[in-house]
Amino acid sequence: MRTPAMLRWAAALTVLLAVAAPAAGFYLPGVAPNDFAKGDPLPVKVNKLTSIKTQLPYTYYSLPFCKPDTIIDSAENLGEVLRGDRIENSPYVFKMGEPKMCQIVCKAKIGEKEAKELKEKIEDEYRVNMILDNLPLVVPVTRQDKNSIAYQGGYHVGLKGMYSGTKDEKYFIHNHLSFTVKYHRDDNSGLSRIVGFEVNPHSVKHQVDDKWNGVDTRLSTCDPHASKFVINSDNPQEVETDKEIIFTYDAHFEESEIKWASRWDTYLLMTDDQIHWFSIVNSLMIVLFLSGMVAMIMLRTLYRDISRYNQLETQEEAQEETGWKLVHGDVFRPPTYSDLLCVYVGTGVQFFGMLLVTMIFAVLGFLSPSNRGGLMTAMLLVWVLMGLLAGYSSSRLYKMFKGSEWKKITLQTAFLFPGVAFVIFFILNTLIWGEKSSGAVPFTTMFALVLLWFGISVPLVFVGSYLGFKKPAMEAPVKTNKIPRQIPEQAWYMNPLFTILIGGVLPFGAVFIELFFILTSIWLHQFYYIFGFLFLVFVILIITCAEITIVLCYFQLCSEDYMWWWRSYLTSGSSALYLFLYAAFYFFTKLQITKLVSGILYFGYMLLASYAFFVLTGTIGFCACFWFTRLIYSSVKID
Repeated sequence: MRTPAMLRWAAALTVLLAVAAPAAGFYLPGVAPNDFAKGDPLPVKVNKLTSIKTQLPYTYYSLPFCKPDTIIDSAENLGEVLRGDRIENSPYVFKMGEPKMCQIVCKAKIGEKEAKELKEKIEDEYRVNMILDNLPLVVPVTRQDKNSIAYQGGYHVGLKGMYSGTKDEKYFIHNHLSFTVKYHRDDNSGLSRIVGFEVNPHSVKHQVDDKWNGVDTRLSTCDPHASKFVINSDNPQEVETDKEIIFTYDAHFEESEIKWASRWDTYLLMTDDQIHWFSIVNSLMIVLFLSGMVAMIMLRTLYRDISRYNQLETQEEAQEETGWKLVHGDVFRPPTYSDLLCVYVGTGVQFFGMLLVTMIFAVLGFLSPSNRGGLMTAMLLVWVLMGLLAGYSSSRLYKMFKGSEWKKITLQTAFLFPGVAFVIFFILNTLIWGEKSSGAVPFTTMFALVLLWFGISVPLVFVGSYLGFKKPAMEAPVKTNKIPRQIPEQAWYMNPLFTILIGGVLPFGAVFIELFFILTSIWLHQFYYIFGFLFLVFVILIITCAEITIVLCYFQLCSEDYMWWWRSYLTSGSSALYLFLYAAFYFFTKLQITKLVSGILYFGYMLLASYAFFVLTGTIGFCACFWFTRLIYSSVKID
């Protein structure tokens, strides 16, 4: 059986064309193990309530669950807050190696408001998330083949059902939790480490044996002294107004052979790694096809063209020629809206740097899922630091276009994409806040994001822009004519809209299978940790965007159309359109979202993701085409 660690390293080593050796699990970076002696306290923490039907998280104590004497919030990083995590202490405290049976937590009276909230959360299939020693709580579920067990994150608040002989649907709450803590004991020290945290929830209408005496009350429905234990939900606890609910739990301890270093394998194990490899093979076939076309153009057609152009001796012979050499006097003419192109290229370089650095750290194992919010925090910080590259790239291109107002282009680079993203984010956050969800980003966090933007990103963009503008301007390999050449009438298949839409198909085709797993991890609350595969797909995306743009750019220049600047950007960038259409397809076929606000959130965030994908892929295509045109026009002799 492959562990996620092995899969990650195997995929990473494949990139380096090395043979992946069998690897055992290793300590995840940044997380130190905790050792527990018998009797040591094991405090359970509670996290947000989540639902794949609404995508709106809520705090645990927004429902009438038992509360500790004092609720203490855990310190959360930037990524955790943006994810809607709200980690707090709970009244559930175990002692290492000491089982508990039928332990009473509290008795809660359910008013009209509380009953309504419980029913709404049960209707929307909300799950309760808990944490023990940094491990999330899971519910073991037997697979359909009966041969293996799958794990689902968190347990349902309750369930809907009917009493026998009635047709009225009722709501029942899971008020008895049977916890299982798995631990690995060290034979030398005798200390133990937590390697698993599972629960089986039950709904039980508890009956008091005599009179209520707090947590020491004896129950007739769950009494270890009388060997009465809760093993099913045959007599469930209905959610009713002005009724009392008794919350209880069991705590079992089970020794495990799983070592601490491999304890996350349960959560991260991908049973569908064959589909990932199919995705890679599918993408590689596209790359090989495009590489063949590029090789044919570069090695045969271009070589022949350049040789023929360089052998022409007379002006008359040159004038009789057709093809890409004829537009040499116009091919480097600055395009319309050249300032905007510079801004988008700079932003795309910023995105490229962010993704490359983040993905390398992820492949090497530095962004483990045990560090909740670590990936999002890292991406934000790297994005801010990459403002240096954004300013440098946009100003270098701007100076090549004979621009002189470098401060204007710097401001546009610093504010265009982040500004659009912030407006969309702010609107969506307002909707979440209106739903009173914990997913709403607090004002302090919003202020921290603005501080990162204005305090670090904008100054770095200015520094990069200043450095880029100080350097000598890039010289075009050929001179530009004063009078633009007339573009001949183009064939139907060279229509800009047609070629742009066709150009986006192959880059999207190279990534859409992996895109399915990414969307599933985000919207169905599953772990995604196969960064080795993702890095491979990212490399394939870069190659595909570059090659399809070069091929279509060559055909465009051969048809004597020199307006390639924006078209090269839009050719590969149009893959973002297909990404958004696929996201809409995923919404209607895989998700069960019914609330209007939840639908707006989904399409709002996917619109933002598609916009970012457009900027990234467009920049990759443009840079490839820019390199290609400079290469071919510097290879021919121009009289």
